[in-house]
Amino acid sequence: MGAVIWAQICHSDADAAVATLRFTAILEPAEEGGFIVRCVELPVATQGETRDEALANVKEAIEGYLEVKAEQLKERTRGEKVEVIVEAPSPLMT
Repeated sequence: MGAVIWAQICHSDADAAVATLRFTAILEPAEEGGFIVRCVELPVATQGETRDEALANVKEAIEGYLEVKAEQLKERTRGEKVEVIVEAPSPLMT
């Protein structure tokens, strides 16, 4: 069963935008104990000894991933920025 993770992304730069984003995490018991957790929407996975630790770790990993991606995008973006909204199949949203 998936767990929905809310990630608050904050930047100390006064000019940077702050966004609250929602991601889906899949939490599974690990064979050796603890939990493995992966983000469905991003190439992020981690683990933890407890459910809470695993979810805290994936939130931190998602924040780190997005901070790096935002910096990379800022450095190489040219042209007009547009927002695209799509509808996803319902199995991805449950």
